[in-house]
Amino acid sequence: MGSSFAFPGPQGARPATSWETSAGARAFCGFQGCFFRDRPMDTIRIAVVGAGVMGLSTAVCISKMVPGCSITVTSDKFTPETTSDVAAGMLIPPTYPDTPIQKQKQWFKETFDHLFAIVNSAEAEDAGVILVSGWQIFQSIPTEEVPYWADVVLGFRKMTKDELKKFPQHVFGHAFTTLKCEGPAYLPWLQKRVKGNGGLILTRRIEDLWELHPSFDIVVNCSGLGSRQLAGDSKIFPVRGQVLKVQAPWVKHFIRDSSGLTYIYPGVSNVTLGGTRQKGDWNLSPDAEISKEILSRCCALEPSLRGAYDLREKVGLRPTRPGVRLEKELLAQDSRRLPVVHHYGHGSGGIAMHWGTALEATRLVNECVQVLRTHAPKSKL
Repeated sequence: MGSSFAFPGPQGARPATSWETSAGARAFCGFQGCFFRDRPMDTIRIAVVGAGVMGLSTAVCISKMVPGCSITVTSDKFTPETTSDVAAGMLIPPTYPDTPIQKQKQWFKETFDHLFAIVNSAEAEDAGVILVSGWQIFQSIPTEEVPYWADVVLGFRKMTKDELKKFPQHVFGHAFTTLKCEGPAYLPWLQKRVKGNGGLILTRRIEDLWELHPSFDIVVNCSGLGSRQLAGDSKIFPVRGQVLKVQAPWVKHFIRDSSGLTYIYPGVSNVTLGGTRQKGDWNLSPDAEISKEILSRCCALEPSLRGAYDLREKVGLRPTRPGVRLEKELLAQDSRRLPVVHHYGHGSGGIAMHWGTALEATRLVNECVQVLRTHAPKSKL
């Protein structure tokens, strides 16, 4: 892919910090000039690689916040074939060891506020966003009784003794109301917004980010696990997640074991039962024995699930790394230069953090745009 250098920001821009470092994208067949010959001469052409929740939300943010740009989302997979379609979509964030807590809280709050505005609008049904109340339960009292996100969700409190009677194997718990964002509805909703803002959606497999040069001025890499190849990122790896989607309309409250491995998340049309966390496992085929074990664990917490019906197995590979990669990079090959903004590596926290990190990625894109407009002759833009 050629050597790479830090992409210079506008004068006075802060340098990338340690939590912003590390590597994503897919594949491309080469755009013809006819796609762009009618564009204004000063339009900055931006390609977003990847069409999961990261790629689509970033494309929407850029189209809203960065004027004078054309947006093209390119991917070999779109909804309903993405990892985001399998995700339960509960806004209960993970903790990233390489990222400052205040930064994580900012990302989560921005995402929560964005989805809370949707749930309080006429768009809620189309976007697949709902409010869900429930419990997070512990078999021993945690060292940190109040998580960093406690004042972002609604009505956070410790569970009462009477509530804990429902879970005799558990001694402590949190009760709160949060949001659930369902990928199979939310991704098409985002796609409509990309198109409505003038963006293009194209199905292409990108093997090398240089395929996008010179048709595009800036590339935003939201390819998740594809970044192993496209960005040479050896730090990203899959964490396999298997879930069951079942019909159990009487289940109204979420239940989540503190380990995050066993959970019951009621949604609009089904209940998601989970789960697994299998590091380095690339297998997308459901395992019947794992499904039995998931159902057994969930029934131990909610015995009424023994009456669940229409069980469907789903598998997704979480794109996981020590921290989310959010940074600029300038790819260089001979005399060619290609500014890239990387935005991937959210692991299990993709939907919980997506809008906050998309806003951050958009700020980085805007810095690249300002540099191009400052240093390039107008006739070349």
